[in-house]
Amino acid sequence: MPTADAEPGMGRGTTPAAPASPSQPAGERAVSVLWSFGKCLGALLPVYLAGYYGFSISVVLFGLMIYMGWKHSRLEKLTRLKSAMYLLENERKFTTENVFRAKRDLPPWVNFPDVEKVEWLNKILQQTWPFVGQYLEKLLVETIAPAIRASSIHLQTLSFTKVNIGDKAVKVVGVKAHTEHDKRQVMLDLYLSYAGDVEINVEIKKYFCKAGVKGVQLHGKLRVILEPLIGDVPLIGAITMFFIRRPKLDINWTGLTNLLDIPGLNAMSDTMIMDAIASHLVLPNRLTVPLVADLHVAQLRSPLPRGVVRIHLLEAEDLTAKDTVIKGLIDGKSDPYAVLRVGTQIFTSHHVDSNLNPQWREMYEVIVHEVPGQELEVEVFDKDPDQDDFLGRVKVDLDIVKKARVVDDWFNLKDVPSGSVHLRLEWLSLLSSADRLSEVIQKNQNLTSKTADPPSASILAIYLDQAHELPMRKGNKDPSPMVQISIQDTTKESKTCYGTNSPVWEDAFTFFIQDPRKQDIDIQVKDDDRALSLGSLTIPLIRLLATPELTMDQWFQLENSGSASRIYIKFVLRVLWLSDDTTPTTPSPRPSASGSGMGQGGITSELNPGSLAKPQPERPQHTTPDPEFATEGVLRIHLVEAQNLIAKDNFMGGMVKGKSDPYVKIRVAGITYRSHTIKENLNPIWNELYEVILTQLPGQEIQFELFDKDIDQDDFLGRFKLNLRDIISAQFIDTWYTLNDVKSGRVHLVLEWLPRVSDLPRLEQILQYQTQQSYQNKVVPSAAVLFVYVERAHGLPLKKSGKEPKVGADIILKNVSHRTKICERSTSPRWDEAFHFLVRDPRDETLTVKLSHSWGQSLGSLTLPLREVLVEPGLVLDRWLNLDGALPESQILLRVTLKVLDTQLAVCRGAPGDTGGDVSGGEVIPRWVPSHLDIRQRGAFSMGCDSANTAGQVKLTVSYSVEESRLFIIVHSCRALAACSKDGADPYVSFILLPDKKATTKRRTATKKRDLNPEFNERFDFDFSLEESIQRRLDLSVKNSVSFMSRERELIGKLQLDLDQIDLKTGVTQWYDLVAEAN
Repeated sequence: MPTADAEPGMGRGTTPAAPASPSQPAGERAVSVLWSFGKCLGALLPVYLAGYYGFSISVVLFGLMIYMGWKHSRLEKLTRLKSAMYLLENERKFTTENVFRAKRDLPPWVNFPDVEKVEWLNKILQQTWPFVGQYLEKLLVETIAPAIRASSIHLQTLSFTKVNIGDKAVKVVGVKAHTEHDKRQVMLDLYLSYAGDVEINVEIKKYFCKAGVKGVQLHGKLRVILEPLIGDVPLIGAITMFFIRRPKLDINWTGLTNLLDIPGLNAMSDTMIMDAIASHLVLPNRLTVPLVADLHVAQLRSPLPRGVVRIHLLEAEDLTAKDTVIKGLIDGKSDPYAVLRVGTQIFTSHHVDSNLNPQWREMYEVIVHEVPGQELEVEVFDKDPDQDDFLGRVKVDLDIVKKARVVDDWFNLKDVPSGSVHLRLEWLSLLSSADRLSEVIQKNQNLTSKTADPPSASILAIYLDQAHELPMRKGNKDPSPMVQISIQDTTKESKTCYGTNSPVWEDAFTFFIQDPRKQDIDIQVKDDDRALSLGSLTIPLIRLLATPELTMDQWFQLENSGSASRIYIKFVLRVLWLSDDTTPTTPSPRPSASGSGMGQGGITSELNPGSLAKPQPERPQHTTPDPEFATEGVLRIHLVEAQNLIAKDNFMGGMVKGKSDPYVKIRVAGITYRSHTIKENLNPIWNELYEVILTQLPGQEIQFELFDKDIDQDDFLGRFKLNLRDIISAQFIDTWYTLNDVKSGRVHLVLEWLPRVSDLPRLEQILQYQTQQSYQNKVVPSAAVLFVYVERAHGLPLKKSGKEPKVGADIILKNVSHRTKICERSTSPRWDEAFHFLVRDPRDETLTVKLSHSWGQSLGSLTLPLREVLVEPGLVLDRWLNLDGALPESQILLRVTLKVLDTQLAVCRGAPGDTGGDVSGGEVIPRWVPSHLDIRQRGAFSMGCDSANTAGQVKLTVSYSVEESRLFIIVHSCRALAACSKDGADPYVSFILLPDKKATTKRRTATKKRDLNPEFNERFDFDFSLEESIQRRLDLSVKNSVSFMSRERELIGKLQLDLDQIDLKTGVTQWYDLVAEAN
């Protein structure tokens, strides 16, 4: 016999089911046989139909795959449900055998009072559970079902055919009581666990539709607050309940809802149900049950937040490499980003490409409703095209932040081998006085981040209670009012009250306010179709600043409405204040010691919060560029001549030998140079000069290809490659190179890797040498290379509308210009971007920096003659510079570094009359040793590993037409694309506007044959609203049109552009760099 505690079906005495006994009625045996035959026929029918109608076998395989996935999901869910139920039934035995076995040294009186057991409560729940089922069945059949049938004509035959909540009651695993915070309330945390055999079936007879649920799992922490405590029976004024975090839910579907167990749909269905639960029972939503009359329920249902936490997501270190090569044999990098959660508030950082030590420097603000209880959860992922890889998580109790005021520390990532993240968390208290508002706003102006929203100075809580005597709809029908509340760019909507002109909403909203002195509250009361306005109300926030306790609680007369139309709203403004002993500045970097300041939990700031608030200068006096700044080198290529080239222009089928019209293509670092064509010459002399700045040196090659220019298709005359490593080692090469893949031909080159020096007298010698040089392509050799690091600006003017600008900078030197990214909404933007230029004569050239709002309204400019850099020590200028055409306090922080390009030719071939220096024939030429190169890694790189600046550029116009209410994108052209074969490439542009699950926004241009600088000039329109357009992300690819069997590279370069970084109303036309994907 099986034991009493054994799981059903698992007993030792269980034997296989015997076949039908002879005593079974013949009718039942016949039905059983027919049913088996029908199931076999149903399984074979799809295969027969597929063959009969000529469908591909892939259709059958796809259907089989869906069925197997559904079957696997169903079995997995049933297994989880049975395991959970078995564990709850045998908890004592399981705990005794598996846990205490390893802890036999613990005395029996040891307990953990933090979370107390309440077995008495579980016994009460188990005893009353059948009666709870009777009440639920009565509620569903007599109340809910008639309401559903009356809601739609299609559901008039709906009925609950079975309601059984099973034998297993909800179990309270533990209770934790919080009585130390507020003496006027009792706060309980109930840890709930439910794995029940509930069975509810519903049927719609009209459509022969059956659906239901059989088995539910629910696990979560429910907070119950008993307040206010009163001096009369029942001693408690009301009960408030909510989940601090989303509970875990697992549902086993039956009937037609079996389809929800198909992989992909099961997670979606559970998420939708959890969203419905969260809208009522997960913070900030609460369920309040009053127990006495005349109680102000609104204050209990929507209390003011406990505070605000400002989160600085700074950086991470030593993350796990997920993008490995050759199945993990070669370690790669990751493209990390972070997801931050506090309750229902979720934020996602930008991702950093190919970096295991990313720096985000982003700021977020979250409202904290309950402490203790709420936690900050940070999860780090690796961005991938298909499914993002997990890189670790960390949780921080916000009660610790409240006690410490500031937590600035490194936190170890859990569930991964390595990795840590640097956070600075600041607790902002809520002040009911505006005395410190100006001080808060001044402090916030010194904060810089990459987020779109600037720091907030206050929060506004709005409790929308009710309205009275709203105007009627046409035909004297009652409206269905809802309310839209807008502050600046943020709009929130209330629920809809159907069929009444005196609605009661009882909704609460919270807004972050940057400057309450300049912002207004706009309230629109509308019918549920959002078209009919029932009234409006505008309240400047400055009115709140003059009220006691920064609170307004009253009736307001609606404008553009009926004469008696009123609305009752409560406004509460609170100033966000960081304690006086802390300063909201950027946290200090991590200590050099690997483990310093980091415990198991990662929080040491709790013990001594004051040590974290060391004051730092608000404005640094010098820039802090990346160590790789100004390490690029310059390669000079002198294409001299060629000899013994092949004659391709033959006559009479080759009987009469002709000539060729040769030209040369030079490819280096993704850039292609082309010489001029020399007519009918097998020994051409070009005498052309090319210079290129190389930003990524390891493993690169220079490709030379010669062609014969023809009317139709150019003929191939040979090729050869040079390794850049050899040129760097030699620094100067003057030799002939034999052409490959042809019978004859060679090319004469002079190659020089130019040493960079800071010797001002040497500059005069080089400039004098340049005046004596002459090249066919009219190029003047560069005398220097200029490196510009644009770090930040300060005190910029506001836009004409009074809003903070979105600032971008143009850096211009002669005919070459570069653009920074656009910083979001700040008068003190920070870019941290570097650029470089080739300089012909630094004595006569001028660097110009122009600041503007989204490349439109000018915000100031800087004109810097390079002769001013020549007088700086080490030819480096690093300081704040005043801006012209802006405010008196407007400045920009730059580092401008000038490096003189030395050349051996200036000594070896100097003019006899050269007296510009003390150079003698025996002088040792300064040689630049590129120590920043890792020679050992050069073999691991190829031409496909060029940096983001070497894949070419694409010119786009992105704009929004308010008149047409549509977004349009114009693809103008591309330039300097990387070649995919010896014939160049056949490029086209393809893009999609993310998020777009159905690829309805995917577009592509026409293909341009054999053109690395194609012109498209194609426009694409999208019927989006401006708000929807701003939320989109442009994912663009420039591709090479190849055949299915071709081995040529298809992807040339990619571009990803967030449209919220562009002023769409003004429109932007500019060149964007393409990023080449690594092999």
